[in-house]
Amino acid sequence: MNSTILTPLETIPYFTIEAVKQLLENESAAVGTLHTALYRWMKAGQIIQLKKGVYMTRRFFESHRADEDFAALVSAILIPQSYLSLEYILQNHAILTDMTYPVTAVTLKQTRVFENKLGTFTYRNIKPGLYTGFTISDYLGIPIARASLSKALFDTLYFRPLRGSGQSLRIDLTEALRLNLEDFPEEERAAFGEFVEMSKSRKMDRILRILRKTVWPI
Repeated sequence: MNSTILTPLETIPYFTIEAVKQLLENESAAVGTLHTALYRWMKAGQIIQLKKGVYMTRRFFESHRADEDFAALVSAILIPQSYLSLEYILQNHAILTDMTYPVTAVTLKQTRVFENKLGTFTYRNIKPGLYTGFTISDYLGIPIARASLSKALFDTLYFRPLRGSGQSLRIDLTEALRLNLEDFPEEERAAFGEFVEMSKSRKMDRILRILRKTVWPI
């Protein structure tokens, strides 16, 4: 199968086997033939597999790989019902430093990790009542959801096992996680408290009390 069939797909963020099938003049092409063609195109470096059944052309990748929102775009393609959060957002706001993390997101679907040629993308499952605290923007036709800074911090601590108490807990929250919580904006501190109240989590309430006592004194 001639790879020129990929040309119309070079300007869109991703495609599926169904998209290739629709571009063929012979729409009755066997599924096995299409899978063989996709495999050959991957081996030749003409397309990149994002996950099973979802692909991106090399031309699109080369054209947009340096874009600020490229990793966010891939994350939204892998699991559309998700929002960027956790370490990814904290690092973008310089609250989390010194380390490089995978692209991290939160979803109502099951916890998953995708590894492809574009990186590692992790997704944590959260209950519906806490699936909030994000805004949605559009990039190249794909809606991308991002947590607020306060929700990203909430999600990070919500999913992290709680260790220690008193001063040892404070050290675990700030030094072990490399969190610059002293630089956390006042309005985001207040919003963090609202998420804690919403969660009705004893663990998060305890964390908030420790933060207000040792890091965010009023």
